[in-house]
Amino acid sequence: MRRLAGLLVVPLLLLSTAACGDDKASDSVSKNGFPAITAGAKFGEKPTLAKGEGDPPKELKIDVISEGGGAKLKNGEAVQVNYLGQAWDSTKPFDNSFDRKQPFGLILGAGMVIPGWEQGLVGQKVGSRVQLVVPPELGYGEQGQGQDIKPNATLVFVVDVVSGKAVPKSPKGTAVAQDNFDLPKVGANTDGKAPKVTVPKSDPPKKLVSNYIIESDGETLKESDTVVVNYEAYVWKGEKKFDSTYDTGKVAMFPLAQITVKGLKNGLVGKKVGSRVLLVIPPDQAFGGAAQQTIPANSTLVWSVDILTKM
Repeated sequence: MRRLAGLLVVPLLLLSTAACGDDKASDSVSKNGFPAITAGAKFGEKPTLAKGEGDPPKELKIDVISEGGGAKLKNGEAVQVNYLGQAWDSTKPFDNSFDRKQPFGLILGAGMVIPGWEQGLVGQKVGSRVQLVVPPELGYGEQGQGQDIKPNATLVFVVDVVSGKAVPKSPKGTAVAQDNFDLPKVGANTDGKAPKVTVPKSDPPKKLVSNYIIESDGETLKESDTVVVNYEAYVWKGEKKFDSTYDTGKVAMFPLAQITVKGLKNGLVGKKVGSRVLLVIPPDQAFGGAAQQTIPANSTLVWSVDILTKM
């Protein structure tokens, strides 16, 4: 079973596809072996980095430029950061989140980012600005990434830790009666295991369905929120599972505004954090007439989504 994350969300540039930046940095004296920040030195400001001097370090280097007053980050937490990335021997950033006005979200320790980030961010306090120098074996190694990250490149990042919070293992709330026999039935278990999903043999509905299975008293989701979810996803016809975070053991995290499956976004906006939701998504709000991996063209999709937290 292949994860469909790349089809569900507009890909961000960090650690997936490198992006060209501007060439405003200038050579400057490095600080303690770290390329100097020549402008935008404060937390929240877009930094400008000088080119690294001499040979880059062989090991991961971490410099806490300014320490925040928040809690220390732990593996398994949902984290949001702003960042700028640049190769050691370059004056041109290959990516940054500051220009997008949208912090980058990740689950720390879940393998969503390069190892240099995983190791460098654990234990940092929320509100901190950290500079990381990442050797190739903790970055993109021999293969590089795109046109701007060359093979065996040492990378330099300035990272602002915007937020971090623990992720609940399951939804919490009141089970809602499922009395429409024409809709799928979803288990209301709260033990952290995947709920059982049973799809009826009848024809699917023509319009989007978004119903609570477990309704919490949490905050209502807005389109501007980033969500952390567990889900089971099926094709209605044949009750064929095509994706599951439970099967991988890793939750998903994405900004609602960047979800490309219209029915998934529309079905979650307005729902409460901590709830389990049944979504039945008709083809015109899913992938339409285009087949996607194991999903046939014109498929109605069935999702059970646990809204674990939001950022």
